Amino acid sequence: MGTTLLTNIAQLVTVDAAGSVLEHAAVLIREDRIEWIGAAADAPAADTVHDLSGRTVLPGWVDSHSHLIFGGDRAEEFVARMAGQSYAAGGIAVTTLATRSLSDEELTGLVAARRAEALSMGTTWMETKTGYGLELSEESRHARLGAPIVDTLTFLGAHLVPAGADADEYTDLVAGPMLEAVAQDIDFVDIFCERGAFNEDQTRRVLQAAQDRNLATKVHGNQLGPGPGVKLAVEFGSHSVDHVNYLEDSDIQALAGSWADWDRTTRSGKPGTVATCLPACDLSTRQPLAPGRELLDAGVGIALASNCNPGTSYTSNMNFCVATAVLQMNLSLAEAIEAATYGGALALGIADQVGSIEVGKRADLHVLDAPAAAHLAYRPGMNLTHSVYRAGELAG
Repeated sequence: MGTTLLTNIAQLVTVDAAGSVLEHAAVLIREDRIEWIGAAADAPAADTVHDLSGRTVLPGWVDSHSHLIFGGDRAEEFVARMAGQSYAAGGIAVTTLATRSLSDEELTGLVAARRAEALSMGTTWMETKTGYGLELSEESRHARLGAPIVDTLTFLGAHLVPAGADADEYTDLVAGPMLEAVAQDIDFVDIFCERGAFNEDQTRRVLQAAQDRNLATKVHGNQLGPGPGVKLAVEFGSHSVDHVNYLEDSDIQALAGSWADWDRTTRSGKPGTVATCLPACDLSTRQPLAPGRELLDAGVGIALASNCNPGTSYTSNMNFCVATAVLQMNLSLAEAIEAATYGGALALGIADQVGSIEVGKRADLHVLDAPAAAHLAYRPGMNLTHSVYRAGELAG
């Protein structure tokens, strides 16, 4: 039952319901949990003491949307897009071929290295998806290999219809044998509801199949234009709908309505469908940035995530995503930090465990080499991560 005290914290951003920011603070950790929070002058004795020398402490980032299980890269596609080509979902097929060629050992090594890279930048809980297999044996392989490495695993067999396949027949495969094969390894089922991917009827079939198996769902929606993704996510009670670049008033109203039973003051009741914004992806695809300000003003809970993937957002740097949200999405610093921590936890259904610095929660802490959290946006692009504690252990 060893204890560790982190003290001499200049600014402790708790992301609790009150939005507390404590000055000259300390945190006591017992094993993997937070046991005490308060003024450094009042800190209890501990077995180990770490003096943080006036640095800032935040909750660890909760990255609720990534695609780490892949081989190869698509740098040429990126260069072409920056030269004026528009993004289309078909590039996923390039990654699928590269990923299928890797051995279990090679693929596991790549995923583990990417997870470690994200952890080194403050991401203490990370979701990732399958979706670069697109056949039964590969999707089940990716689920089996990915599950032990990441914190939350999502099945995204419905990422793209493989070349030459019939869309409805492939949807039946995803919703039937493929889902059955991965069910023991996954936490969520996701689908890319978008032109060039899966239409409303196909999306509904996959979401219904997940619901019939009591599996939680997510939706990739409204990335490349208006569409039914948001509507379906709300209808099926999905934890989140991700991308949300093109929203009509009815979409925002539907999302806001899903939060009617949530009390933000006490963080009690039933949370609605989280709108997950992916600003690094928006920059890379040159899509309009997701309307995070409008969503928050309408009462919608939002998350920020990296969407780390080889085609449209090859970064797991959540510090960058937070800075972008402040500088270009009109979120306040506090709103952006909450979206990247507690918001991500809500999107994954784990807000009772992580996402804020509160007594009893897992000790996931991100130490910034800065005297205030404002430096995340004030000094964009700088490596401000000093150290990371995950489940009470110093990472790295």
